[in-house]
Amino acid sequence: MIVLGIETSCDDTGIGIYDFKKHKVLSHIVSSQHEIHKKFLGVVPEYAARAHLEVIDVLFDYALKEVNLKPKDIDLICVTNRPGLIGSLFVGLMFSKGLSLALERPLKAVDHLEAHIFSPFIGFKKEDIPFPFLSIVVSGGHTHFYLVEDIGKYTLVAKTLDDALGEAFDKVGSHILNLGFPGGPYIDKIFQSYKGEYVSFTYPKVKKNPFNLSFSGFKTQAIKYYNQGIDKIKLAASLQKCTVDYLVSKIEKILKHYKINALAISGGVSANSYFRKKILSLKNVKVYLPNLKYTADNGVMVAYIGGFLFEKYGEDPIDVNAYSYSPLQQFN
Repeated sequence: MIVLGIETSCDDTGIGIYDFKKHKVLSHIVSSQHEIHKKFLGVVPEYAARAHLEVIDVLFDYALKEVNLKPKDIDLICVTNRPGLIGSLFVGLMFSKGLSLALERPLKAVDHLEAHIFSPFIGFKKEDIPFPFLSIVVSGGHTHFYLVEDIGKYTLVAKTLDDALGEAFDKVGSHILNLGFPGGPYIDKIFQSYKGEYVSFTYPKVKKNPFNLSFSGFKTQAIKYYNQGIDKIKLAASLQKCTVDYLVSKIEKILKHYKINALAISGGVSANSYFRKKILSLKNVKVYLPNLKYTADNGVMVAYIGGFLFEKYGEDPIDVNAYSYSPLQQFN
């Protein structure tokens, strides 16, 4: 089964083609919009949707030619339909619906978070996925912890109550330290070469669910340090060290509480060098990290999990809608 995956939930247009029978990635193409949005220091939804519209058909044609396939060779069309920027989602969804009708191929809508959850296992057969496992999706839009017992069976055990970690990196790096957009990769690059001392940040106190996180306070403290004249290189490196240490401390507590020994990390921040180092140093847990090229939004992860969802639940109706916000759905 040749599966097409289309991802347009935010500012990256992703096309992936996956051979579900051979468990092999055939094509992986992503068009980034960083150059469009960097002058605004953030993603402008209207511009994002227009940019998707301009390139999606070109990328689709290129992906097919790259692996010497024709449209009729596609057996299943998978597309992200939730959550995300509604205009961007509609571009991918409408393009996928058109293909589905024209090629008479089944359509499968995929949750963006669900695609990220399984991205560390791209290339795995279902029987090789280590259920149950703890999944942490950490990106510019999400810092969510899920207990994953099977495909379609998820329990949200913790989340950020305000900013996502990647969002905090981007806001501090871009808006406060003027490092560039997005701020996260610039902060990580500084951290990798930094050899000095670190300033300390106070960890937030979270009521009710002790596993939940908060990152907005780190941003506030960064502003205070910056106004006090702390060198921005020192501040950037310190922010990364403290926030990652804080996140990993939460991960350790959750693993211990649920007695889970398999951990899957995904999302854009899973590419962060210090985070990867800290996660891989954890004891008595098997860690699964996505290939670096699958950490950001991409079509391959949509095709991969979409194939499993199609096998388990069948196709979706052609009038399936897009949703800017939708809690990760659990099927029983």
